[in-house]
Amino acid sequence: MRIVIASDHAAVELKAALVAHLQAAGHEVDDLGPDGVDSVDYPDYGYKIADAIAAGAAERGIALCGSGIGISISINRHPACRCALVSEPLSARLAREHNDANVLAFGARLIGPDMAKECILAFLDTPFTGGRHQRRVDQFLATGFGGGRHQRRVDKLSNPAFAKEPV
Repeated sequence: MRIVIASDHAAVELKAALVAHLQAAGHEVDDLGPDGVDSVDYPDYGYKIADAIAAGAAERGIALCGSGIGISISINRHPACRCALVSEPLSARLAREHNDANVLAFGARLIGPDMAKECILAFLDTPFTGGRHQRRVDQFLATGFGGGRHQRRVDKLSNPAFAKEPV
C-alpha cells in the first residue's frame, strides 16, 4: 500500500520508527518530513499529507505531532481527508470500518512505538464496511466544509468574532 507520513519536530523520532516498520512490512512509504528536530509548524506538514491523499499519491496517511491534535485538525480541513486521532487499536479499526478514515494521527508525547504499530496494523487491515456508514461519509463530503483553500464563506454579520471588522 502507498502511505504518506509526516510529523512536526516533536514526532520525528516516532516517525522514523514507523517508517522503518511500514517499509519492513512491504509498504511504499513517502516521508514528507521533516528530517530534523528544529521547530516546524505542524499545519504545513498536515497540508502536505492532505494534498497527497487528495491527489491520489497515496492510499493512506499517517500524521504525527506532539499531541496529534493540531496536525489532525489541519488535515481534516481538506474535504478529501478523514483523519482520526487514535491511541489504541479499537479506535483505529472503527475509524476505518465506520468512518472510512484515510489518515491516522498520533500524539508522539502520548503513545509509544509499539502501540502506534498496533494501531497502524488495525487501520491498514480494516476495510470500510459501507452500508449505513456510507450515508454518513457521504454527508461529510456534501457539507461543503473544508477550510483553508476550501473554507466556506464565513457570515460576518452573524459571527461576533468579526463584529469590529467592516462588513
